[in-house]
Amino acid sequence: NRWRVVFPNNGRQERDWDQASRFYSGNKIQTTKYTWFTFLPKNLFEQFHRLANLYFLFLLVVNWFPQTEVFHREITMLPLIVVLLASVIKDAIENYGKYQFDKLINSSKTKVYDK
Repeated sequence: NRWRVVFPNNGRQERDWDQASRFYSGNKIQTTKYTWFTFLPKNLFEQFHRLANLYFLFLLVVNWFPQTEVFHREITMLPLIVVLLASVIKDAIENYGKYQFDKLINSSKTKVYDK
């Protein structure tokens, strides 16, 4: 039952705005999937949910044992590394584009309808 207090940004009521804004979250738009700290763990988690990536990881692990080695170890790693690297680069570029767009939207001026 608390009312939200809205203050115009005219500088006179800055102290009141600082007090009131502590209780409310901002109205920023955020469409990015990752942050700088969560990019690699979240992306690798998503990549290894794909069956093909798990299959190549399985081949990589099995090939490191001398009894089951079929190819050279380095050759077995190539398909997985190439696919993961391409996917990481694509997701990073896509997320950065979303970040730039969010920054543009959050800094744009808006019109407020007032009777």
